[in-house]
Amino acid sequence: MRIDLVEPFYGGSHKAWADGWIAHSSHDITLASLPATAWRWRMRGAAATLAPALVERASAIGAPELLVASDMIDLADLVARVRHSHAGVPTVLYLHENQLTYPRQPDEALDVGLAAITWRNLTMADAIWVNSAFHRDELLDALPAFLGSVPDQDQLVALPAVAEKMRVLPVGVDLPSVGSIRRFRPPLVVSNQRWHHDKDVAAVMQSLRRLAADDLDFRVAAIGDHRGGAADEIEPVLDALGDRVVARGLQDREAYLTLLAEAELVVSAARNEFFGIAVVEAVAAGAVPLLPDAVAYPETMPDWAHATVLYPRGDLQGALRRAITDAAARRTSVEGLAAAMAPFGWDVVGPRYDEAAALVVAQ
Repeated sequence: MRIDLVEPFYGGSHKAWADGWIAHSSHDITLASLPATAWRWRMRGAAATLAPALVERASAIGAPELLVASDMIDLADLVARVRHSHAGVPTVLYLHENQLTYPRQPDEALDVGLAAITWRNLTMADAIWVNSAFHRDELLDALPAFLGSVPDQDQLVALPAVAEKMRVLPVGVDLPSVGSIRRFRPPLVVSNQRWHHDKDVAAVMQSLRRLAADDLDFRVAAIGDHRGGAADEIEPVLDALGDRVVARGLQDREAYLTLLAEAELVVSAARNEFFGIAVVEAVAAGAVPLLPDAVAYPETMPDWAHATVLYPRGDLQGALRRAITDAAARRTSVEGLAAAMAPFGWDVVGPRYDEAAALVVAQ
């Protein structure tokens, strides 16, 4: 069947999601997208910008069987603007994130207007796909307080129907092949998340700097998207780590995969993670993870590995010290973890999306 896929923020994990499904789908998917900038404006204005192309395509070749939109849009606005060309076409909302529970800067208040768009999107969609059960549950837990804060007509009665429409579908990942394990000494510790406040890469680097002051032997690669965010906080710490740092900032795909293949550890201190493509990639490449026992990580890591790979909040530096010191023992204890990432590969997830799409159309 034909699907219109709308991605208003075509970059990073959103781009990987759209491209991955298109490449691994048996359906005929056409993408309508905008560059990954000005996300607040995307939520408020993307519908008006993207709707004309959808209408024009439907006028030329007929309406699609399904309209799927990523969350960074006003879905009600979009549906209204294509109501004639897409009459009767069911809609799916894919939640990469939401505007109620996404961590804000310490001095940043909730943008009630954007949160209201999230709620309208949830009520408007015929089906809601969410990237993790953690994300689904956190959002559903937050909605009653948000809806209860309005002057009247709180719409809480709609919440059970919203929950009923939700289905967990993880973001597919282009999994690296492990091949032969090539580990080097001193061990390479990798942080491969973007340098924004919610990922708290700075906390990882600061802990490593303190361990370096104790003469612990390791190398570092901080290879997430370094543009903006907390770069001003992270760069000086990397400078202080000196020649221990083997790579920093964005890498091309080949260099990135080479670093993952050499990594002993992949470390996160994320305060928010609704799925975690970067960590899944690194683990699939053979790195042993060290992750907070929080957010989506207990879901993406198999239960049998939790005791080794998850650490309690507040114990990052101690966990890092133990992980670097006992690297060989940790690797032995999680043998088979790379293979456990296979269910997140696009070759598995793509058919799940296709099946979910067909079910929405058949309803």
